Amino acid sequence: MGTFDPVKWESKDFSQNYIADYKPYNFVDGEGVRCSLYVSGCPFACKGCYNKIAQNFKYGKPYTEELEKQIVEDLKAEYCQGLTLLGGEPFLNTDVTISICERVREVYGDQKDIWSWTGYTWEEILRGSEDKLALLDLVDVLVDGRFVLEQFSYDLDFRGSSNQRIIDVKKSLAQEEVVLWNEGYYK
Repeated sequence: MGTFDPVKWESKDFSQNYIADYKPYNFVDGEGVRCSLYVSGCPFACKGCYNKIAQNFKYGKPYTEELEKQIVEDLKAEYCQGLTLLGGEPFLNTDVTISICERVREVYGDQKDIWSWTGYTWEEILRGSEDKLALLDLVDVLVDGRFVLEQFSYDLDFRGSSNQRIIDVKKSLAQEEVVLWNEGYYK
């Protein structure tokens, strides 16, 4: 890989379009009841990663049209608030993540929200490749930044370490600065 410059990493060089897991109707991967898609592969390899097995880009099984249809169908449930992208690294699996996000937007518009976790910081994504920006534009809430074991706390909502931010993507893009999601709730 050469130097550690995640901005230069591109999905086309890493992704194998594999899925580590899919979990419909869970309560931990964002606000409300969610359908969570765990993509395979992450070169950040954060010390203390909770999903270390998903760091391998060939872990799990290939993403399929059948799985995409299943996710869209599962999202129909009235009590399901939206889709969550995790990993692995969603921003280095953009063939998969953009495909499912575009399908969710096509079927549900903004009725279902989309959350994504990423090891990238907001600033790195903005300097990144077109596919990263395209995915960002489809996401409502982004939990950004690499997990830092020394900054881990059980008291953090939807984050593993205190350096990570929960970002309202639409407001941040409109204001051209990071706007934290649900700031009154955020701790």
